[in-house]
Amino acid sequence: MGMNAGQLNRRVQFQRATEINDGFQTIKGTFVAHGNVTAASRRDVSDAEKMSGGRLLSEVTARFRVRASAFTRQITAADRLLCDGKAFNILGIKEGDERGIFLEITAVAAGVQ
Repeated sequence: MGMNAGQLNRRVQFQRATEINDGFQTIKGTFVAHGNVTAASRRDVSDAEKMSGGRLLSEVTARFRVRASAFTRQITAADRLLCDGKAFNILGIKEGDERGIFLEITAVAAGVQ
C-alpha cells in the first residue's frame, strides 16, 4: 500500500524513560519528552486482527507510520509515544514500505487492562 506525506495527519510525541541510579542499580524512572513532535498516521488494529494475534480485545492497539529518519530509527520498544492525549507502549517497529521511507510502529494504549 502506497503512502504519502499528506496522510501523516496526526502528531505524536515520543517519550523515553529517565534512568535513576540508587547506588545499587539503575532503574527506569518517569517518561519524558524525547525529540520533537513528529508527524504520523494512525490506524487502529481491528478486533479480527487482535483475535488472530492472541491479544486481549479490551486493549486499544494501533499502528502508527512515521517518516524514517536518523531520529525515528533510534526509537525502541523501551520508548512510548503520545497521540491524541493517550500514551501508547511500543510493541514493535518495522519497515513501513519497501523503499524504507516510512517506519511502522505497533503500540498498545498504556494502562489498558
